[in-house]
Formats: sequence, C-alpha cells, structure tokens
Amino acid sequence: MKIVFFQRKPRKYGNFSVETVFDAVRANLPSDVQSSVWVSRFESNGIFRRIYDSVAASCSQGDVNHVTGDTHFLAIFLRPNKTILTILDCVALNNSIGLRALFYKLFFFVIPAKHARYITAISESTKVEILKYIDYPAERIIVIPVAISDSFKPVQKQFDTQRPVLLHVGATPNKNLERLVEAVQGLPCVLDIVGKISSQQRQQLEDSRIDYRVASNLPEHQMVEKYLNCDVVCFVSTYEGFGMPIVEAQSVGRPVLTSNISSMPEVAGDAACLVDPFSVDDIRTGLERIINDSAYRDDLVKKGFENCARFNAKQIATQYYDLYQEIVAHAE
Repeated sequence: MKIVFFQRKPRKYGNFSVETVFDAVRANLPSDVQSSVWVSRFESNGIFRRIYDSVAASCSQGDVNHVTGDTHFLAIFLRPNKTILTILDCVALNNSIGLRALFYKLFFFVIPAKHARYITAISESTKVEILKYIDYPAERIIVIPVAISDSFKPVQKQFDTQRPVLLHVGATPNKNLERLVEAVQGLPCVLDIVGKISSQQRQQLEDSRIDYRVASNLPEHQMVEKYLNCDVVCFVSTYEGFGMPIVEAQSVGRPVLTSNISSMPEVAGDAACLVDPFSVDDIRTGLERIINDSAYRDDLVKKGFENCARFNAKQIATQYYDLYQEIVAHAE
C-alpha cells in the first residue's frame, strides 16, 4: 500500500504542528505501508502558485492520497476515490468576509471536499464547524485526533511557587496573548512565549513590566525543552481546531490552564483548569489557583497523564491505517 502525504511548504515563522503530527503517524504505521511525503513548492499565497502546486500534486499520486491539512486545494486534481482530506480547523472562514470568504469557502472547503472520499477532522468541534459551512455526508467525516510525538515524555520538575515559569505557545490573534499579559501583570512569574510577537505585543509586555522571554521557529527538541522547563502551560486561546499544547503539556507532566470554549474542553478532558478566555479576571483566578493549590495542581497532572493516552501516536496511526485500508479496498 503506497500512501502519499501531501503537505504545505513549512512556514518561515510559527509552529510546524501539521508536519509534526504526521511525522508521528508515519513512524507508527505498519510495515506494509510505503509512505512518502510530497511538499508544496510554494507557500499558500496567490492563485497561480496554488494552481501550480495543485497540478504538480496530481502527478505524484499513490494508492491513497492524504492531504494533511491547511493546503486543502491540493485535493482538487487528485483522484476522488483515493483521497483523504484532513481539515484542522475553519479559521480561514471565521476570519474572512466578502469575496475573500467566498474564495476560501470554494477553494479550501467546497471544491476540495468534492474530491475527497473521506474528510478527517481532528476534533468533534471541528466536525461540527465543517458541517456548518459545507454540504457533505456527516458519516464520511471521521474524527481522528492529533497524534502526539513520542518525544513528549514525563519528566518531573519541582514546581517553583515563588517565581513559576508560564509557557505560552502562539502569538496570532486567537492565541489571546494580550489578555494573558493583563492577567499575569503584577504576579511574580516569568512568561515564556513561543511565537513571533508583533511590535504592539512587545510594547504591551514592556509596559506591563513582566519578566518575559520570546523565541520562535523552534524545532521539536527545543519545544520539548520549553515544556520541561516550565511550571504551567497557559493556553487561553479564543479558537482552536484542536489545541496541541494542551496534550503536549499533559504528556510531560505540566498543569494546564486553557479555555472553556471551542475544542479545548474536548481535548483537555477533566485534566485542565478551564477559564473564560475573554475574562482577564477569570484567567488570573485560574492561574492563581494552580500556583497556590498544590493538591489541585497535582490532580491536574495525574489526570493529564490519563487524558493524553487518548492521543498515543500508535493508536492514532491505527485509526488512519484502517481508513487507508477502506479506501484501497473500495478503489475502482
């Protein structure tokens, strides 16, 4: 069985979550699978570049074609009966209006969906959103969660109650960094940010007199170090298709503060402190509870280990493998 994974060109800045997820899937597929990765020549910008990549993708098809997310338009010229389209989220539609919204709806959702035998969504929340935007059989949208890399393993750390390190991943508007900065203002802590922050965000950090550090475009082993060296992972996003930092933090044994909306409660289970991401006071209250209540904190870590077992890479790879077999068995 030959599986071709179609992926975006890695971004110059930001995380590489799509690539990391499917690296873990491929590493855990059975030996009868011959997998290869086709990477877009261009970043997803401009009509002609997207057309070029879509046509080029059609020349590299396998027994199963798996478009792994973000660049959905790559499915347009692939054989529909052999193609899986993974949709990570619907943020492109949520953040667009007018002609831009129409473009994204047609070329990232409606048309690619017509060229896919199955769609996989990374959460039930994302599946509900997909069905809101496109007419597609619900039974052919399969929820398969994100696979967490085996690099994220439990490592104990003495919690620093005097000056905890708070890890925050992401700097785009939905990551809600600005409200988190407001919430931690005046607390003795270090805010460790992974993401390319804007000049406005940096100015807010300076004005708030918060002890902070910033890094971006980190490879996986450095991201693992970030998790191991922090005391709390703060992920109070206003929108997520999944929310990988939640499970990555739980995998290494760190307490998590996250949002009570979108996919985050589904992903976190009962193993995170859930807060209203639009309320600075609620964010601060939740954070203070984690810092000051050791029993609560330890309970979150214990439940986190139990929760992240759902996202074991081997288990997720098996779910994809079953779907690949289904496609091969029924391909014309």
